[in-house]
Amino acid sequence: QVQLVESGGGLVQAGGSLRLSCAASGVIFSIGAMGWYRQTPEKWREFVTGITSGGSTMYANSVKGRFTISRDNAKNTMYLQMNSLKPEDTAVYYCQYGNSGRDYWGQGTQVTVSS
Repeated sequence: QVQLVESGGGLVQAGGSLRLSCAASGVIFSIGAMGWYRQTPEKWREFVTGITSGGSTMYANSVKGRFTISRDNAKNTMYLQMNSLKPEDTAVYYCQYGNSGRDYWGQGTQVTVSS
């Protein structure tokens, strides 16, 4: 049974930082590609950042230079370090794992950035 559990969300002031974690179980963590997506009531789920099994990363233009994705295969955990947060980063953040054409999602964690 695949489980992805996000944690680390919360309320922060603009300019602040948060670190999200995504703990995975029931998957061969090291061979999957992973990513973070976010969703608001006004906007459908959008790509934020991703990391391949080999460690290559990609970022949405809106977060480049502010967010950093990483993974620890020994701990079956992915991270998202978010710095210089802006009110427009407010969203529910979802963890995604993909392998062999299948995608799995976490339940989401709320990030709220106050101005």
